[in-house]
Amino acid sequence: MKIAFIVYYSKDTIYSLNAVVGALETDKETQKINISYSLNQKQLFSQIETQLKLKKKVVIGLSVFTTEILEISSLIKKIRKRFGKRVLIIAGGPHPSGAPKDILKRGVDVAFIGESEDSIVKFFRKIQINENYGDIEGIAYNNKRSKFHYNKKTHFIDLNRFPPFPVKNPRFGAIEITRGCPYSCNFCQTSFMMGIKPRYRSIETISKYVKIVENEFKHKTDIRFILPNAFSYGSIDGRSVNLSKLEELLSSVKKIIGSEGRIFFGSFPSEVRPEHVNKDTLALIQKYANNDNIIIGAQSGSQRMLDFCNRGHSVEDIYNSVEISSNFNILPNVDFIFGLPRETKGDRIQTIECMKDLIKIGARIHAHYFIPLPGTPFKNASVQRLDKETKQFLKKYNYRGKVYGNWRKQEKLAKKLDKIFD
Repeated sequence: MKIAFIVYYSKDTIYSLNAVVGALETDKETQKINISYSLNQKQLFSQIETQLKLKKKVVIGLSVFTTEILEISSLIKKIRKRFGKRVLIIAGGPHPSGAPKDILKRGVDVAFIGESEDSIVKFFRKIQINENYGDIEGIAYNNKRSKFHYNKKTHFIDLNRFPPFPVKNPRFGAIEITRGCPYSCNFCQTSFMMGIKPRYRSIETISKYVKIVENEFKHKTDIRFILPNAFSYGSIDGRSVNLSKLEELLSSVKKIIGSEGRIFFGSFPSEVRPEHVNKDTLALIQKYANNDNIIIGAQSGSQRMLDFCNRGHSVEDIYNSVEISSNFNILPNVDFIFGLPRETKGDRIQTIECMKDLIKIGARIHAHYFIPLPGTPFKNASVQRLDKETKQFLKKYNYRGKVYGNWRKQEKLAKKLDKIFD
């Protein structure tokens, strides 16, 4: 069967979809699939029409964050209204992984749970020969009687088996070099989706793909990395810092991209934990990287809330990380979350006072509003309202350029999504 796989990119899902397409390129059978990229709804509908006229089996691939579930749900409705069951819609990413029943109810045919490189290849191999895909690990679907089926995964993948982005259907981007996180923060999906034992893409494999990017862009290459905690790369437990491995990684990449190329490490789309910010780690940033800022995950200025969220660091660690970063002339962008479960007015006052102190030292605050994410211990937590004083503080310092973020939008979204997930 001739298959057309149309990959729909939203602004937040580029990297995860790159990994999926890259995986399809590793198999001699799925390499043959016609793959196209769609960046907006108009382009997507046009591509669907074209492929259906060519009498191909059309599969639409989505990667979905909970923060965009309402927009994606609206898109799925439009696809179904126009094309009905003539297209197959599959979805992966954080939201389908944590709430597969919810994404299926919204019109998706198959949900892919967690990392999907293995399962996506098996899925396309089966539909190419019109074979039932119901026994594939790591997928969820409703059968013909609308009964929910979920096949659990029995193993995690070796990152070195698969590319971080597609090469034959080029779509370059940040290179994911770590999966898994040992901290299991109660509001975060990473540990619950990818496991608590960190798995690393080897420096040899990373270098292979850096060379591909370098050959494409000819000495004006920007290299960014995806990992939950940048300074833990290469450590045995993910809780410590392996300086020699970090330097080996950064120096190897620098040799490939040369003086005109740039490395961004510990900045978007990754971050660092406050207790790992020290003179040694920042010295490596100054020696090899080009970013003038790092993103520090603090989340609260209340020790009570940090402990309740299972963060594993102290408020003192936050202060130390900002002071050291400022001494190195590296701007610390510090993440904080308001509206966490059981957060009191006293906790918010402590957080605001902490923010004020950090701003005086030289930090910029990245403010978030808590959104319960499916698949986490806080998935059914009650959504709280921000008090007047907190909103006034955020608006005041936002106006001064010291606070940024989408907390207003996130607060509205959290209320809409309150307790709708299984």
